[in-house]
Amino acid sequence: MDLGGQWHMHRLGDAERIPATVPGSVYSTLLEAGRMEDPFWRDNELDALKLMEHDYVFERTFDVAPQMLEGDALILTCLGLDTLCEVRVNDQLVLSANNMHRTWEVDVKQHVHAGQNHLHVTFFSPTKFVAEAFENSFIDGSTDAMRGFPHLRKAHCMFGWDWGPRLPDAGIWRDIYLTRVDKARLRSVRIRQHHQDGRVTLSFEPEAEVVAGAPALSGRITVTAPDGTILTSEGEDIEVTNPQLWWPNGLGEQPLYDVHAELRADGEAVDTWQARIGLRTMTMKREKDEWGESFETCVNGVSFFAMGADYIPEDNVLPRVTPQRTHDLILQCKKANMNAIRVWGGGHYPSDAFYDACDEMGLVVWQDFMFACAMYELTDEFEQNIVAEINDNVRRLRHRASLGLWCGNNEMEWQVDDHVYTMTHKQKADYIRMYEYIIPKALKKVDDVTFYWPASPSSGGGFDNPNDPNRGDVHYWEVWHGNKPFTAYRELFFRYASEFGFQSFPCLKTVEAFTLPEDR
Repeated sequence: MDLGGQWHMHRLGDAERIPATVPGSVYSTLLEAGRMEDPFWRDNELDALKLMEHDYVFERTFDVAPQMLEGDALILTCLGLDTLCEVRVNDQLVLSANNMHRTWEVDVKQHVHAGQNHLHVTFFSPTKFVAEAFENSFIDGSTDAMRGFPHLRKAHCMFGWDWGPRLPDAGIWRDIYLTRVDKARLRSVRIRQHHQDGRVTLSFEPEAEVVAGAPALSGRITVTAPDGTILTSEGEDIEVTNPQLWWPNGLGEQPLYDVHAELRADGEAVDTWQARIGLRTMTMKREKDEWGESFETCVNGVSFFAMGADYIPEDNVLPRVTPQRTHDLILQCKKANMNAIRVWGGGHYPSDAFYDACDEMGLVVWQDFMFACAMYELTDEFEQNIVAEINDNVRRLRHRASLGLWCGNNEMEWQVDDHVYTMTHKQKADYIRMYEYIIPKALKKVDDVTFYWPASPSSGGGFDNPNDPNRGDVHYWEVWHGNKPFTAYRELFFRYASEFGFQSFPCLKTVEAFTLPEDR
């Protein structure tokens, strides 16, 4: 049962209700209602930032049919809550959330009744939270962002970055829905590929959750090839003969196979799961050579030169990003002859539409986990929170044809090693614990196939010259930050340049779109 669509929003303590659309946010709601100025116009960003010093409420009513309550559970699923919030159903607190990168779920059957019900989500000020947290516990990070931003599992760039404004929006930024569950549900399916002698053997590991009783579970897997050929399994492996292999853009085609899984409890179908996969092997090839060590993406045994760009959030008002907009962006990347794209760790984990487009167009995804340019205070609670975040996103993405590697963070090994930030001895030690033990250990439990790299840039971890041009990947900003000429690029032979560039003014037509003549 989709709970998106028409809601109402109000500032906590105000009586006036403003019509809102969910998925949506404070900014998207106020903009649509004409209650705030365009934050990109002149210096309106400053006024928009002040709006987030307040708390906001999103609410709606919804009708529940009696048969929805006949199941063993009624799961409220929130795919994106940004960020600090409390969720109430019929005035009963059912969920408290503090991480925009997670999927939040709770069984609300005992709180829901047949007929009309009320759903109420209160979002608390992110700017007040990080300011108070910073005063109580100093954690250093990028000076372009608001102080205290590492305390909150929220896209860090929303608090400002060297390329973007401080617009820390809040809201229900992804789908929200109710699901009736009978006996059990299928959370995910781990798919393994074994390539040998021109054949691909697929094995399947369904991850089912029993919600009531002790039902006998069984299942059925259907794989549909691009040419329409159907292969089925009742649990045994599936062998694909004459497989159509998936290749990066420019190296071949991107055929995709549809996978449909059905879960049965006591012989009755109770849930389904589906995905598209590409048949391929993929890893990072690292071999010692006369210069140091290679670092190259290898697909189906073929190494290739990665050509691409870093992907940051497409808009500061996230609900304005549509699947079509994302598709068009990736299409531009393909037409520019890119074959790779790096999801930068200071933003958020993109939507399924992003990975759909990369699967279809052959862009290999370097996927950062969402940690960037900051120190973190590792506590038991923080560890539990980030492990849950990793589990949610890895389970969602691990089957993707385009998924090239997981990366622990953006620039932190390099910056910690260079003492860019003020840090305690514990915080420096926590760096190793997080990115070289906790995260890879959690990752291995849910994806032990995809290559893991501890940081970007890195030479492999352990503060071993992390921006070494002869090993691993490099971030090179000397042409911009170091004021070197563009000709300096001709003198460099990096193994893998995962960041480089030069920030310039946009064209005059773009500048005219956000300024007055006297501003130019």
